[in-house]
Amino acid sequence: MLAVLGGGYYAYRALFGGEEAVRYITSRVEKGTLVVSLSGSGQVSASSRVDLKPKTSGDVINIFASQGHEVSLGAVIARLDTADAERSVRDAKTALETAKLELDKLLQPAEELTVLQAKNALTQAHESKTKAEDSLTKAYEDGFNTVSNAFLNLPAVITGLYDMLYSSEAGLGGPSGLWNIDYYTNSVVSYDNAVLKYKMDASDKYMLARNAYDKNFQDYKLASRFSDQGVIESLIDETYETTKNMAEAVKSANNMVQFYQDTLSGNGLKPQSISNTHLASLNSFTGTTNTYLSSLLSANRSIQDYKDAIIGAGRLIEEKTLSLAKITSDPDPLDIRAKKIAIQQKEDALVSAKQALEDRSIRSPFAGIVASLDVKVGDSVPSGLTIATLITKQKIAEISLNEVDIVKIKVGQKVILTFDAIDGYSTTGEVVEVESLGSITQGVVTYGVKIGFDTDDERVRPGMSVTASIITDVRQDVLLAPNSAIKTSAGVDTVEVLAGGLPQTRQVEIGLTNDMQTEIRGGLSEGDDVVTQTITSVSAATPQTQQNPGIRIPGISGGGVRR
Repeated sequence: MLAVLGGGYYAYRALFGGEEAVRYITSRVEKGTLVVSLSGSGQVSASSRVDLKPKTSGDVINIFASQGHEVSLGAVIARLDTADAERSVRDAKTALETAKLELDKLLQPAEELTVLQAKNALTQAHESKTKAEDSLTKAYEDGFNTVSNAFLNLPAVITGLYDMLYSSEAGLGGPSGLWNIDYYTNSVVSYDNAVLKYKMDASDKYMLARNAYDKNFQDYKLASRFSDQGVIESLIDETYETTKNMAEAVKSANNMVQFYQDTLSGNGLKPQSISNTHLASLNSFTGTTNTYLSSLLSANRSIQDYKDAIIGAGRLIEEKTLSLAKITSDPDPLDIRAKKIAIQQKEDALVSAKQALEDRSIRSPFAGIVASLDVKVGDSVPSGLTIATLITKQKIAEISLNEVDIVKIKVGQKVILTFDAIDGYSTTGEVVEVESLGSITQGVVTYGVKIGFDTDDERVRPGMSVTASIITDVRQDVLLAPNSAIKTSAGVDTVEVLAGGLPQTRQVEIGLTNDMQTEIRGGLSEGDDVVTQTITSVSAATPQTQQNPGIRIPGISGGGVRR
């Protein structure tokens, strides 16, 4: 019995008893690529959307697209009436061509005909001045002759006026020696004393005319037709004034005699017949003075006209002289500059006119799809009204990241995109824009990120939900160890390396890490086996290996992309 019991005990110990068995699950340290990423979710949208608005108002005459139609860059979507704009372009071209011709003409040497015409114009100006000078000389001669003719008849007028006023005519006051002027006055003063005013006026006007005549006649005797032109001109003016005074004296005498006749006739009395003779003489004197007044005034005006003609001819000579000098000299630099400025202005005007014509065509600013079209042919549209909406065919993903993650995101980083609506499909992209200003929602700050697609799939449509994994860092050809092998205590990182069947603790220096692997910068060598799991039970442990098929990123080999 003891032998049986002892054998059973040892068999039991062999099968079921003794120390617990310890097993180690390890992973080999190998070189590879470590990929670090951040994930975010959002929606798919068109990369660009624009409302097409005309820059000017007008009537729609053509529409070249329809809703949903795909258009290329610069394609005309619609066109407004171009009649006025085309006319402006034609006018601007004509104005520019004219300005260029004017500059060409300025730079060309003067034609022989032009020079000859300028010389002839200058000669004609000299001839005009000479002719005016000759005419002025003749005008002075004619003026002196007019004065001479006046003094052939003016003495008779002044003498006849004196005799009528201050002589004693038979039948008036002859025997008593009463002057005619007094007789006319005394004959009607008892009927109307207004005759006294007529008498005084006739007497004063006569004395004024007499004094002027005497001085004028004396000046005339001292002058000749060979006198200085200034003397002759002064003599003409003086004679005109003298004749005018004599005409006034004759008029005053006529008024007095006429008043005498009218007053007597008005009172039933018969005037003396001699008064009719006096009136006839005075009328004759009036004709004589008026004739000479006209002649003297004409002579004076002729002299002045020819003086003006000489001045005008002198100015014309100066003008033609400068014109001839300008024609025969090189172009003025200022004139050339002015013509060039005019050309530049016309060119600018043509550019503006062409742009205004181009603005009548509403074009696509990029290749895309017409999302909406809001006008039809014949509609009158104002400037600034949206007539169509265009979206790009290329799509982007728009996601949001928190303020901690956004600092790791940069334009150009690669991205893996997956879609809830398309099972099993993923594609790659690239960060194209990162918002500089975040938004706050319920105290959480988020920033928008736009991701461009590397490839286009018609199944992906604007509005779909998308998940983006943004690759923030990649380390190639580095030592990698599983995260489960790394232990950290008091800021020191360690791993257990299996050597001779027993684990040995070794301090390591780590770098980047992702959800599965950690970069080993020091403390381990390629090929080392590190403990990832320790099994102390007697039951067998089957290690589970997580697979991540992932997606291959251009330019990155090996490694997985996980968060």
